[in-house]
Amino acid sequence: MVVIWVAKIDEWLEQDKLILLEGWARDGLTYEQIAHNMGIGLTTLKEWRQKEPTIQSTLKRGREVVDYEVENALLKSALEGNITAQIFWLKNRRKQQWRDKVEYETNNDELNKVKELLGKIQEGANNG
Repeated sequence: MVVIWVAKIDEWLEQDKLILLEGWARDGLTYEQIAHNMGIGLTTLKEWRQKEPTIQSTLKRGREVVDYEVENALLKSALEGNITAQIFWLKNRRKQQWRDKVEYETNNDELNKVKELLGKIQEGANNG
């Protein structure tokens, strides 16, 4: 059984098979889909990625290429005036300035003073 596994992993270390792996990763296939295409299970692919740096680096390289291509296309689209692309870019690249949710720091001393003042106002209204 081990001999079959070793032979199978060695097969995927050949140049033409590595090109397939890189292409599948570049095409956006998940690890599960890649494992299926290879005729192995997801767990086996995970083990192979840990055992063979060549497989891991090939998959990583394939994913990086497409990520850069998409990033470049998004930037080009944003620079050409695509408002949605501009918003997406800014919300992800400049999160502090462009996020929808605004967060404020709470000063507990000031908050306690306001509560105390509101309590006095309410107390005065009840007595008046």
